[in-house]
This record gives sequence, C-alpha cells and structure tokens, in this order.
Amino acid sequence: MRRMEFKMERQGLLQVGDQVTITEGVLPSNYYYTIDPALAMSGNFPFRERLLARAGTVAAIEENERGFYVIVEFEETDQ
Repeated sequence: MRRMEFKMERQGLLQVGDQVTITEGVLPSNYYYTIDPALAMSGNFPFRERLLARAGTVAAIEENERGFYVIVEFEETDQ
C-alpha cells in the first residue's frame, strides 16, 4: 500500500472513500500526478519514486493553514 498527498484548492471536490484515477505528467527530472479531472495535484517525484498504479481510494482529507490536502492510497505491486 502506498499513500500519496495531493493539494486540493477548494473544499468539497472529493470525499473520503472516493475512487480516483490519476494522470501522470513528466518533467525533465521528475514525475507529477493529477487526480482527474484536475481536482488535486501532487508534488514532484524523482524517477525512482514513480507511481505504478493509476487508480486509488481517498483515505483522508486534511485542512491546514496552507489549504486542503487529499491523502490517496494505492495498491501497488512491483513490476
């Protein structure tokens, strides 16, 4: 099980338990991930930390002084 954090700009776009799909973006030295359809975005991950799964479940939604953060759990198997 892998857990990742995504930044969500507005409250209420996702709920705990929602099934989500992920789109992978590529930068020159990193990957980043977006919860479709552009509901939340991850930080950058180096190539060695690439996410293998493309679907997950919202495990938690947290609010702090910087905004809303979605924690998504992924079932990931080594390839």
